[in-house]
Amino acid sequence: MTELGEIDEGFYSRQLYVLGHDAMHRMGTVNVLIAGMRGLGVEIAKNVILSGVKSVTVQDECQAVWTDLSSQFFLKESHLGQNRATCSLQQLSALNPHVRVLPHSGPLDQDLILQFQVVVLTDSSLDDQKCFGELCHSHGIKFIVADTKGLCGQLFCDFGEEFEVLDQDGEMPASAMIQSVSKANPGVVFCTDDRKHGFSDGSKVFFSQVQGMTELNSIEPVEIKVRGSYSFSIGDTSAFSTYERGGVVTEVKQPRMLTFKPLSEALLDYELLKMNDYGKVSRHKTLHLAFQALHGFVKKEQQLPRPRSQSDADALLAIVRELNTVAQLEELDEAAVRSLSYTARGDLAPMNAFIGGLAAQEVIKACSRKFTPLQQWLYFDALECLPEDGDQLAECSFSEKGTRYDGQIAVFGSAFQEKLEMQKYFLVGAGAIGCELLKNFALIGLGAGEEGHITVTDMDFIEKSNLNRQFLFRFQDIGKPKSDVAAKAVKEMNPGIKITAHQNRLDADSEGVYDYNFFIGLDGVVAALDNIEARVYLDGRCVQHQKPLLEGGTLGCRGHALAVVPHLTESYGPGTSSSNEAIPLCTLKNFPHHIEHTLQWARDQFEGLFKQTPENVNLFLRDVEFVERTLGRGDAEALETLAGVWSSLKDMGSGGQRPTSWEDCVSWARCKWETLYNNDIRQLLHCFPPEELTSAGLPFWSGAKRCPHPLTFDPNNTTHMGYVEAAANLYGLIYRIKGTRDRAAIRKILEKVHIPSFTPKSSVKIPLTDKEMDEEKEKERDDEEKVRLEELKEKLASPSLKSSAMQMYPIDFEKDDDSNFHMDYIVAASNLRAENYDIPAADRHQSKRIAGRIIPAIATTTAAVAGLMCLELYKLVQGHQKISSYRTTYMYLAAPYIVLSQPNRPQHFE
Repeated sequence: MTELGEIDEGFYSRQLYVLGHDAMHRMGTVNVLIAGMRGLGVEIAKNVILSGVKSVTVQDECQAVWTDLSSQFFLKESHLGQNRATCSLQQLSALNPHVRVLPHSGPLDQDLILQFQVVVLTDSSLDDQKCFGELCHSHGIKFIVADTKGLCGQLFCDFGEEFEVLDQDGEMPASAMIQSVSKANPGVVFCTDDRKHGFSDGSKVFFSQVQGMTELNSIEPVEIKVRGSYSFSIGDTSAFSTYERGGVVTEVKQPRMLTFKPLSEALLDYELLKMNDYGKVSRHKTLHLAFQALHGFVKKEQQLPRPRSQSDADALLAIVRELNTVAQLEELDEAAVRSLSYTARGDLAPMNAFIGGLAAQEVIKACSRKFTPLQQWLYFDALECLPEDGDQLAECSFSEKGTRYDGQIAVFGSAFQEKLEMQKYFLVGAGAIGCELLKNFALIGLGAGEEGHITVTDMDFIEKSNLNRQFLFRFQDIGKPKSDVAAKAVKEMNPGIKITAHQNRLDADSEGVYDYNFFIGLDGVVAALDNIEARVYLDGRCVQHQKPLLEGGTLGCRGHALAVVPHLTESYGPGTSSSNEAIPLCTLKNFPHHIEHTLQWARDQFEGLFKQTPENVNLFLRDVEFVERTLGRGDAEALETLAGVWSSLKDMGSGGQRPTSWEDCVSWARCKWETLYNNDIRQLLHCFPPEELTSAGLPFWSGAKRCPHPLTFDPNNTTHMGYVEAAANLYGLIYRIKGTRDRAAIRKILEKVHIPSFTPKSSVKIPLTDKEMDEEKEKERDDEEKVRLEELKEKLASPSLKSSAMQMYPIDFEKDDDSNFHMDYIVAASNLRAENYDIPAADRHQSKRIAGRIIPAIATTTAAVAGLMCLELYKLVQGHQKISSYRTTYMYLAAPYIVLSQPNRPQHFE
C-alpha cells in the first residue's frame, strides 16, 4: 500500500483476485510482529511482507548458528555469530517496497507487544506462549503460535472473544439466471439449466431485472431453501404479479462471528483439534501432548532431545504419559512420540515452507477478516519421510558437523545428505512454485555435490505482476529471463548448488535438447507449470523414460501436490478437458446470458478488428497466393476476409474504411458503436420480435435467451464515450495515426459525424444453433454473394491497389498495461453488450480476470505446496517402495482444510 491507501494493482494484481480490494485496504492498516527469525519465522515474514500489510517487525535476540542455514534462506555463512533479525532485514525489506520492515533485537516484553494488531510467535517457550497469549487476548490483539520440530509442525490461533469474518470462503457470490417463478406459498424459483445455481440452504439472495413479477426486484435479501441443483423456494409469492421473463438471482455474503479461547484454556480443549484431522486423529492428539512435553523437557534439560537418543526418547515419553493421566487419551501413539524425540533438533526447509505458508495465511485472515480462521489448533506430521525399514543408525551419524545442512542431518543422517547432494533433477517452470522449489532445493542441498546438478527451464520473462509471489525476483529484474534470475538468486543462498538455466518451452520442438540421453541421466523431474497441457506432456515424457515426477499447482487458496513413482503410483494421466468449456458461437453472436459471454465476445471483436484484419492485409501485400488460398476456405469466410482486406486498403472517401486522419478514426468508432449496439440488435429483434413464440407455442425469449434492446448513443454516458475513445485510439494505432484521451476534443468531432440510417432486412436469416451456423456456411451461396466475391477478386487484383497500399500494424492483446487502451476497449465493449441484454455489468478488475484468463494467486498457498512437494522429494531420494509412504495432498487454505490421501496404484495393461 502507498501512503494514500492506493493499491499498486500492477504489483498485487494476482493476489487482488484472491483477496479483493476491501480486504487489501484493511490489511494496509495493520502492524504485525513476527518473533523468531529462524527458518519458520523468516518464511512467515516473507509471505506476510509480500501480502501487503502496513508494517512487519521481525524480532530475534539470538545470533545465527550453523543449524539455521538449513532453512533460513536470508542468512549466509558470513552472518554466523550475528543477530538473525538484523541480518535478514535488508532482504526482507527488498521483497515489497510498500511494506515497512523493522528489526528488534531485544527480548519480547509487554510494551513491545502492545504496539501491534497481530503477533506471531515462532521458536518460543510454552511459558512465553501462555503469558503473551493472555496479554494479547485481553487487549484484542490477534495471536498466532507456529512451530516445527523435525518432521512435525504445530499451529495455534486466537483472534479474541469476538472476531467477525466478513467473507467466509472468498468465492464470488453465486448467481443464476431465472427460468420461471411460481405464484405460491412458498414460491419456487426455477433457474436455467445451463449451469447449477450453486446456492446452499439458508443462503440469502436478492433479485434484479425480473420482468412481470417485479415485486421481487425490490424485496430485501431473502433466505432460500434449496430444492435441487436448478431450483429453490423463497417466501410467499402468491400475491405477486405473474412472472414473465428474465431476472438474475445473486447470493448475499453473510458475515459470521467467531469466538476464540486463550492458549492456556485451549491447551485443555480437545474439541479444538477436531476440524483439522485428516485420518491421523489419535496421532495429532498425541502430538498435542508431545509438543507440551517437549517444552517441559527443554525447561529441565536446557536442550532439545538428542538425535536418535534412546534415553532422551524414554524421558520424553514419560512426560507424555504423565500428561495423559489428565488428558485421558484413549490411544497414545508412542511410536510418534519417539520419532518426534529422535528428530526434534531437525530444522527442515520443506516443513517450514508448509507450516509457514499456513501461518502467514492466518495472519492475512486476521488482518483482512476474509476467509475462515483456524479454530484453533492444527498439527501436521510427515513422519512417513523417515526410512521405511526403521533402521536405527548410530547416533554419531546425526550429530552436528558444523555445516549448513546440520538441521537436516539431525533428522536423516549424513549418508542421506550425501545422497541428496548427488541428485540430478530437472525443474520445469521458474514461476511462483518454481521459485519456492528452488529455494527449498538450495536449502536441502539438492544437486549441490560433485556429481549433482539441477537443470531449470522457463521461457518467460519477469513482469511486475510476478513480484508479489515469485519471491526470488526484484523490481530491477523486470524484463529478464525468469530461469536466469532464479538460478542466480539460489546460488546466493547456497553457493554450493550446481544449476543450469534454460529458456526452452517444454514441448515436441525441444525434444532435441531434452532427448533420451538427457532424461536417462536424471534422478527425477519436477513440474512447476501453470497449464494442464504442459503437465500432461511432461508426465508422458517421464512415463516414457520411467522417471519419478513431482507435481504441484495452485489456484488462489487452493493447492495440490503429488508424486508419481514409476510402477508404484498412477501417473498424472492424459489431459482431462479444461473447465473452461468453449461457449457456443450462436450464444456469443446473438444469445449471451452471462458476463463471460459478453467478455469473450469483446475479446473476439478486439482480435478481429485490431489483429486479424491487419494481419490479413499484410499477408495480402506480401503473398501472391493469399486470395486464392482464402477462396479455398469456403465462400462465407472468403467473403468476410476479403471484404475486410479491401475496405482496410481503401480510404473512407472511396467507400473503404482506411482512415487518413484522427477525425476518421473517431468517425469509424462512432459508426461501429451504432452497428454493434443499435443496428445489429434491431435486426435481431426484427427476426425474433419480443413476443415471438416457438413452434411449441412457448415464448422464444425465455430462460437462457434474454430479450435484448437497442441502445441510443449518449455522449454524456461514460461507457459510451469510453468505447469510442478506446476503439478510435486502437484503430489509429493499426494505421499509425496518433490519437488522444481528450474527451472534450472527441465530443467536438462526434458532433460532425454522419450516422448512416439503418432499416432491418427481412431477408436476413439468423441461425439459432452452432449446427445451423455450420449449415449456413456450407450452403450454396446465392447469386448476389457470388457476384460480390468476383467483384472483390477483381478489385484486389488491381496492380494500382497493391502499389499504393501501406502495411498495417496488428495489435497483440496485453492485459497488464493500463495505458494501452486494450482493457478500456474490452470493458466498454463487454458492458455495453451486457446492457443490451440486461446482464449485470462487470467492473474493470473482474473483466480483466475473465477476459485475460488470469489465474488468482497468493504467496502463502505457493509456499505451502512447494513445501509438500519437497517432503515427497525426501521419499523419492531415499527410494521409498511402499505406496503407503507417499501422499497426494489437496488443500484449501480459506476454509482451512487439508486432505492427504494415499496415491492410487498404476493401471496395469497386458
